[in-house]
Amino acid sequence: MGIGTLFLTSISTGIITQEELRWVTKNQLNFSRCELATALRLGHLIDSGQLQLGCRV
Repeated sequence: MGIGTLFLTSISTGIITQEELRWVTKNQLNFSRCELATALRLGHLIDSGQLQLGCRV
């Protein structure tokens, strides 16, 4: 899994799972500058309510 794929999947479904959030936090030290910006964008989308924490069926 990559942060770009995770971002696109989350945007298209409007949902991010707890497992995906755990993956982001676990791997954030290894992210490039661009990947860090993408992770921050995910955080802003969650904070603004545009992404919901949940599960995909």
